[in-house]
Amino acid sequence: MDTRPLGQTGIEVSKIGFGCMSLSNAYGRADPEQADATLRRALDLGVTFFDTANVYGGGHNERFVGERLRPHRDAIVLATKFGIVPGKDGPAGVDGRPEVVARCCDESLERLGVDVIDLYYLHRADPAVPIEDTVGAMAELVKAGKVRSLGLSEVSSETLRRAHAVHPIAAVQSEYSLWTRDPEQGLLAACEALGTTFVPFSPLGRGMLTGALQSLERMPEDDTRRRFPRFQDEHFAKNRDLIAAFCARAAAKGCQPGQLALAWVMARPNTVPIPGTKRVERVEENVGAVDVTLDADEVADLSALIPADEVSGERYPPSILRTVQREPGR
Repeated sequence: MDTRPLGQTGIEVSKIGFGCMSLSNAYGRADPEQADATLRRALDLGVTFFDTANVYGGGHNERFVGERLRPHRDAIVLATKFGIVPGKDGPAGVDGRPEVVARCCDESLERLGVDVIDLYYLHRADPAVPIEDTVGAMAELVKAGKVRSLGLSEVSSETLRRAHAVHPIAAVQSEYSLWTRDPEQGLLAACEALGTTFVPFSPLGRGMLTGALQSLERMPEDDTRRRFPRFQDEHFAKNRDLIAAFCARAAAKGCQPGQLALAWVMARPNTVPIPGTKRVERVEENVGAVDVTLDADEVADLSALIPADEVSGERYPPSILRTVQREPGR
């Protein structure tokens, strides 16, 4: 698979990565054997960039992913995150205090079973702690050889610039897809100016852009999307109808809707999406998106096909949305 640079670190990652969250319990209970097969198939297909976090599955995800990726350690780029304090129905808070940074890193290293983390993200910026202080403590991990590069998640362009002044930020991740376009309000431009790789998570609109989710009845009762406004009754039907023309466009292009959605994201050269799945057939479909090419006119046409302001509902419930930084005035 073709590769793209991870910031200015000299590290190369596969053009499409793998978000590991769903291998634990985010979108309904995961079957361990199926999750194992999916992860192994991603490796077989040339995926080298894997993303997890200490909060996924209460630590289960790091242990699960670490055990299976360890034999391939020299061939992969491993990213994890810290900073979210878990609660019953979402984040109970955010903790970016410098004194917790090293402890969280050591705990992740132990669960992953590795000596160094390739990309260490602050999962959410702590409003009570200057970003310079948190990133300064993260930079000490680089000096200590425990971390190779630093990243941020769901931050504003201003926060990125302030953090980058302390230590180079290799990557920023945020939700980004045809139906979540918030990063276009300033973050994408900041990443390009600073040489920071942009890593979209949920680039398939949490499954909506695959066209496969036509009824809420198909969602498991323990699927976290049931708490997200866009997947609730008053919004779901509107959003399903909104992407009908997009699915038709994919058929005309000769690809799956999810592949077209990923191709649209990958049209930006400094961008590496990390779609997640717990099914082998889906990871095969996702990786197939690297063969779908779009010219500038097609990218613009697709952008207009799903207007951002017509997507119904917030992307997160209030308990999660309050942890996300927005651009000033937004």
